[in-house]
Amino acid sequence: MLLNKLLPVFALPLGVALLLVLWALWKRQRWPAALAAAVLYFSSIGAVSGGLIGWLETRHPALPPAQAPHADAIVVLSGFQGPPAPPGQLPNWSDAVDRVEGGLALWRAQAAPRLVFTGGRNSAGARTRSDGELARATALERGVPESAVLLTRDVANTAEEAAAVAELARRHGWRRIILVTTGWHLPRALAQFRRQGLDCVPFPVDFRAEPGRGIRFLDFVPRAESLWETETALRECYGYVFYRLFG
Repeated sequence: MLLNKLLPVFALPLGVALLLVLWALWKRQRWPAALAAAVLYFSSIGAVSGGLIGWLETRHPALPPAQAPHADAIVVLSGFQGPPAPPGQLPNWSDAVDRVEGGLALWRAQAAPRLVFTGGRNSAGARTRSDGELARATALERGVPESAVLLTRDVANTAEEAAAVAELARRHGWRRIILVTTGWHLPRALAQFRRQGLDCVPFPVDFRAEPGRGIRFLDFVPRAESLWETETALRECYGYVFYRLFG
């Protein structure tokens, strides 16, 4: 949706700061520029980004694979593939490769008889294989039987993933799935999957916040990574509200 794509421009720190700077240049006023600097500073410190990411991640605490309730399928969401690797080279995974490892760990723990990967394609055709196809090949190499691994149709976002998995669930008569994704992504993903009528067990992986860690001096030093975390957390919150309002 166009509104969903434009939202970061107007509501995330970099977009807000840019608008304030443009306002300052247009009106020849200093206070918008100072406010832009404040927005960028507070968005770029760990004291803020860690709190936001940590709040999202603590909605659903980590669960040992052996303690996961039994389900009909383990569903691993896409988003773990980096830029395409040249033929013959090892796959180029992103930081979210923990999603694949989490799904495989659940399989080894016999949490479900089916392992499902979604067919994420988010690089405008630059990848020859979807995330799901890459993960499926990895699962087969790790010893998962071919008959136990399923792929969804190609999907472009979390809402499409939820709809595609719901189609598989209806086709196979699944009643419960274990949903594997990054900790900060899980609240929004879980809401969209449950909106499709799926009974989901949340299984978060790939945590960024350190539980019980106090605020330190360096948490007030601006860092690009902290800005990314702040924008990621805000984008997840905005996305959650957007889909609650507009479906």
